[in-house]
Amino acid sequence: MSEPIPVTRVVDHGTAKLMPDVDRERAWLLTVDGAPQSYVDLDEPTHLEFEYVRRLGHVLDTVAEPGHPLDVLHLGGGALTLPRYLAATRPGSRQHVVEFDRALLELVAEHLPLPADAGVTLHAADARAWLETAPDAGADVLVADVFGGSRVPAHLTSVAYAREAARVLRPGGVYLANLADAAPFAFLRSQLATLGTRFKELALIAEPGVLRGRRFGNAVLAAAHRPLDIAALSRVTAADAFPARVEHGAALRDFTRGARPVRDEDAVPSPEPPEGAFGIG
Repeated sequence: MSEPIPVTRVVDHGTAKLMPDVDRERAWLLTVDGAPQSYVDLDEPTHLEFEYVRRLGHVLDTVAEPGHPLDVLHLGGGALTLPRYLAATRPGSRQHVVEFDRALLELVAEHLPLPADAGVTLHAADARAWLETAPDAGADVLVADVFGGSRVPAHLTSVAYAREAARVLRPGGVYLANLADAAPFAFLRSQLATLGTRFKELALIAEPGVLRGRRFGNAVLAAAHRPLDIAALSRVTAADAFPARVEHGAALRDFTRGARPVRDEDAVPSPEPPEGAFGIG
């Protein structure tokens, strides 16, 4: 029986590698220019390896009744970890994935194909440009996990972008973003202020050490037009193998105080991670 072998390919925006996991059959890690992008287990799509992806999954589990299909828009594709997860946990969901790197999409489709009945449509396009052409109130959830290299692009950080995100969501819709920052959290606080111009409800989910300023790391931002199930979300994230804390309400308002919403003309990418923050050996 042949062993899976790594795949390396130059894509549109770097060098992508697919590396098999020696501990899980048919599981793969995707990196681009050495930075981990996605982890996929083809036999167990509900397995979420990365800590921040697990937190995104927890929110997705709580936004509707278990098994209820959703219309979901994903900005950023990677190896399609969350689309696979939703296809397994919420069969019948209709999902659109917007990924800027066409060659990366082709690599993933070739080596890590989606199930035929996944209900996922792929689009090779710039995330904001595609979002601006999307219909009003067409999505239950919008998941933004877009990185140019290791930084969130500037044009996905402004009030104008937030306005488009809010427009495409239904009244009960939820916006989710994977962001990365470190103390004093100037970028993260600006994003909370920016999303706060369009959404009444905000929550922030991160590992306690990141929130205490001990290290650079990921934080999941959730925004909605209606109350989020904070109690359920707090329970499931605290009980995770990688526990996280949910900040909301007064504590989050205190955290955000003094931060200003970002205008297009002032927008900058998220901060550069310190060397080795997200790399692999």
